[in-house]
Amino acid sequence: MQRKNWKVLAIALGACVILSACGNSNKNTSEQAEQQSVEKTSNNESSENSNQEQNSSSEASVAITPDNFIDTLMNGSKDAIYSQFSPELKEALTLEQFKTSADNFFEGVKSWEQVVDAEVNHLREHAWQDETGTKGLRVYFTEDNQIGGLTIQPLEAHESTDNTFTKTEFQFPMKGEWYVFWGGHNVLSNYHYEHETQRYALDIVRMKDHSSYQGDAAVNENYYAFGEPLYAAADGTVVEIKNDLPDNVPGVMNPEEPAGNYVVIDHGNGEYSITGHIKKGSVTVQKGDKLKQGDLIGELGNSGNSSEAHLHFQVSDGPDLFTSRSINIRWADQSQQLTRGNTIQGLPE
Repeated sequence: MQRKNWKVLAIALGACVILSACGNSNKNTSEQAEQQSVEKTSNNESSENSNQEQNSSSEASVAITPDNFIDTLMNGSKDAIYSQFSPELKEALTLEQFKTSADNFFEGVKSWEQVVDAEVNHLREHAWQDETGTKGLRVYFTEDNQIGGLTIQPLEAHESTDNTFTKTEFQFPMKGEWYVFWGGHNVLSNYHYEHETQRYALDIVRMKDHSSYQGDAAVNENYYAFGEPLYAAADGTVVEIKNDLPDNVPGVMNPEEPAGNYVVIDHGNGEYSITGHIKKGSVTVQKGDKLKQGDLIGELGNSGNSSEAHLHFQVSDGPDLFTSRSINIRWADQSQQLTRGNTIQGLPE
């Protein structure tokens, strides 16, 4: 396969896994077109794929788990791995495509370091980067140990901005215990990272027993994060708000209004915090209001390009989400790692 298709060794996993938070719509359209191209190819080769599937099933004798996945991929049978692909993943990718892409991409790789180990809404995610930090691998395992998603992709570091922090010191803008869904300094931990405008953005949810909701997944109120109060992360002046967008039915997003309802605060030093996906009608501040750190600004919701109730928070060098550059945040509590898969403690309740 060509290099461009390395990125599409993946299958969409639905709203329970992919939190869309102010994503770049042009990129999404490109990836969808690329995915459709792969699916079209796989449909044309359905007969060949069926034969390959039978062969791989006969060769697979050892169950593939997160513990032995890397060793099997690098030294063992790719047929065994393919035999545990979900039907949807097999539909999108033939065995031969998988083998060719993996062999080409992993050429020269000597070792792997795990960077994500997380369980969210009945899916286990594991991600690794190679010893050079330039190649990444992400795998999703379902509850019955099928491989429900697989991505291999090049990684790029931005050390100059990674090591440049805000002059303002920020507190986490919510109370209690929270889960970092997206956060970190590579695209394996933080899908925002490849976009300069959102590189250090965070997506945060509330989790209980490895799930972000209970009951009917189509009801906002069933998500533990929905309606939770939001606070000013530092002193500043409100410069922009939006408060009238409806909250989405979970899984149905609004790409026309990526940030949803939001509050933008000017903290001085050319630093602006952007709090997105706020619950409709809950914003408690107006443009021009002077705020102190910890002042209430609204309630967490599911508005905008959001698949479920979660916080999108970032600090930028301007008030506009899509034209300003994201800045790495200097947190008051530096003992906590706000990276994907970590549970963090917010403000005291």
